Amino acid sequence: MAPNLYKNQDSNIFKTWLLMSVFLVLIVFLGWFLSYYYNDVLIFYFAIFFSLFMNIFSYWFSDKIVLKMSGAKPASKEEYYDLYTITENLAITAGLPMPKLYVITDAVPNAFATGRNKEHAVIAVTTGLLQVLEKNELEGVVAHEMAHIGNRDILLQTIVVVLVGLVTMLADFFLRSQINRGGGDRDSKGGGILLIVGLVLMILSPIFASLIQLAISRKREFLADATGALLTRYPEGLASALEKISVNSAGQKMQNANHATAHLFISNPFGGDGKKNKVNFFAKIFSTHPPTEERVAALRGLEIK
Repeated sequence: MAPNLYKNQDSNIFKTWLLMSVFLVLIVFLGWFLSYYYNDVLIFYFAIFFSLFMNIFSYWFSDKIVLKMSGAKPASKEEYYDLYTITENLAITAGLPMPKLYVITDAVPNAFATGRNKEHAVIAVTTGLLQVLEKNELEGVVAHEMAHIGNRDILLQTIVVVLVGLVTMLADFFLRSQINRGGGDRDSKGGGILLIVGLVLMILSPIFASLIQLAISRKREFLADATGALLTRYPEGLASALEKISVNSAGQKMQNANHATAHLFISNPFGGDGKKNKVNFFAKIFSTHPPTEERVAALRGLEIK
């Protein structure tokens, strides 16, 4: 089992950073195109500065924002003893500081990790998760979230969200400027061909950026599954937990589900179908999470037919 998990881990690390590199190239190219089209290098500098500023802001305040949006409350050791001791033991095993624990009052089983770094990390679980999982399954879920912390996924995902927003903003700026000026700009270098290229680029860029974001999110889930399984040395615990989460969240949306934070959760907070039918290609690429059956199969060392 372990060699397969290590192989998945190495593969997902490489693919994630490859996708991230493509993302950064897209940002630089869009900034360059707009500065060239409008003959104003300040647009390029603004795009770079704004992305850096928003990343710094998100780095410091993302955990507080996410916890507020999800309605999470601090979890005391006295009330949630098993959750606390499981997390404490896994933190020691992983060589990570003990994260703060929060609980969300919601019947839909789910969990997420957030925070700017491992010293300021948070793990939040729903009351529904605590009710439906056995102790070894809960350990698998917490190990998955600890893996996100150790792999620095919480920082990477914050950066990706900001970059998606920047791409969308740049595209919106270009499209609105063309509409307001009737499709032309006397101060730009835009001829007919360049204008058409710009319009196509700005229409497709937000879609492309979102697909990259979703692809990175799915890769990080596979990586956290593999890392979490290696941490507990019991992949079946997480595999069984994922199956229970899928079944018990079928068709159920979390009370505070939000598209901006959906990628943080171990399972889609908008609910799945709870079935094991094969997911079609288009549904998969527009999803924040890999199909449960693929994650379970990877953990159990199986191949999807």
